[in-house]
Amino acid sequence: MRTQHEIGTRERIVRATSRLMQRQGYEATGLKQISQEARATLGSVYHFFPGGKRELTIEAVRHGDREFAEFLHAVFEREDDPATAIVACTRDLAKGLRESNWLDGCPVTTTALESAGREPEIQRAAEEAYENWRTLVRDKLTRSGFADDVAHDLAHSVINLLEGAELSAQVSQSEAPLEIAGRHLARLVDSYR
Repeated sequence: MRTQHEIGTRERIVRATSRLMQRQGYEATGLKQISQEARATLGSVYHFFPGGKRELTIEAVRHGDREFAEFLHAVFEREDDPATAIVACTRDLAKGLRESNWLDGCPVTTTALESAGREPEIQRAAEEAYENWRTLVRDKLTRSGFADDVAHDLAHSVINLLEGAELSAQVSQSEAPLEIAGRHLARLVDSYR
């Protein structure tokens, strides 16, 4: 992993935005706070993102998409069986939430929900993220022998339940919602074999 000094200014700005919006949402995150968190000038923020907060938010959502896609890919590579992989995924998500003191949930969902109906470009970026994650799950399932239509529907169910369980775990400050989701998703996947 690269250090802060090895990461370019633009990337630091994007990562800081993603992290801040993950923790406090779209409305509560200002460009001045982003520039301070990223150790960049406000001028640099506008240099890289002349479209301001909206443009930067879209890029932060895409960053969150890539981060979660990398997480899913790593879990799917580690576990051959898709049901086992989904349980491992929920355990890893629960561990990450607990270690962040229940602050670091999905970097896309908080921003998407808060900008719903007002920021269509942000909504599109969020939907692209969800579609990317569903594709990763679907591909894992089809590689494991599931029919395309079954894999498609299960992928939707997996991402929907993971997102909801993660949010519920944050609210309750408990790993239980993710653990329960993992067990039931594994049973659901196994029922289609």
